[in-house]
Amino acid sequence: MLRLPNKPIKTLLVSALLISAPLLATSTYAMTPEQRGLEISIEAKKRDIGWKDTETEMKMILRNKQGQESLREIRLKSLEQDDDGDKSLTVFDKPRDVKGTAFLSFSHIQEADDQWLYLPALKRVKRISSRNKSGPFMGSEFAFEDLTSFEVEKYNYKYLKDETINGLDAYVVEQYPTDKNSGYTRRVVWLDKEHYRVQKVDFYDRKNSLLKTLSFEEYNQYLGQYWRSHRSTMTNHQTGKSTTLVYSGYQFGVGLKDSDFNKNSLKRAR
Repeated sequence: MLRLPNKPIKTLLVSALLISAPLLATSTYAMTPEQRGLEISIEAKKRDIGWKDTETEMKMILRNKQGQESLREIRLKSLEQDDDGDKSLTVFDKPRDVKGTAFLSFSHIQEADDQWLYLPALKRVKRISSRNKSGPFMGSEFAFEDLTSFEVEKYNYKYLKDETINGLDAYVVEQYPTDKNSGYTRRVVWLDKEHYRVQKVDFYDRKNSLLKTLSFEEYNQYLGQYWRSHRSTMTNHQTGKSTTLVYSGYQFGVGLKDSDFNKNSLKRAR
């Protein structure tokens, strides 16, 4: 598989793309599937750099195999990092039994991500170990490792084919996690050709069986550049359960700082 350089992709993106841009038109068909998959993934990341910080509200709808639903209301803050993965803080407001629960995540480019969960009933902060990141997040169909920012270096790649999805022409790229503790052997990702927005992701478990599918809907554009899905659903094919996330009230450039994302912020996040 194609290996990535040691320097962060965010640092290399501008220079690499400027150098390669004149060659793309003639070299695309000479690329290996691994090189093509990497190129597509770098372009997708490049188009989502520079948003700085965001705040949004989110509803999490848990659905069991029988179709019964339960609702949680959540606040989410995110902070972009120049030379590392992004930081995020997730705070549960409703229902009462999870109110005050907070989740802090530091995504990293090449190291294992740092994640902590604050449980108000116990009044303690629990660190999520690398070996437990494939476990379910707060009873949902999302794993802890699904809640980190996409960083190109976290995967090796292979372009599979072009395909139409949701009425859009799309690239289909296979991603292989470099983290030995990942719960997935691979992910298959559909990105539309025009905006490089993720339309669907298939997740394969450690036995290489299809485990889950994440579908994205209702994209809106912000600041004339950044696309955000307002509705996504993770469906577990092996259990019949699903989790839908519905976003609203996106705000960009709200002035968040590193000090808003530390273990002390977990305890005061109410």
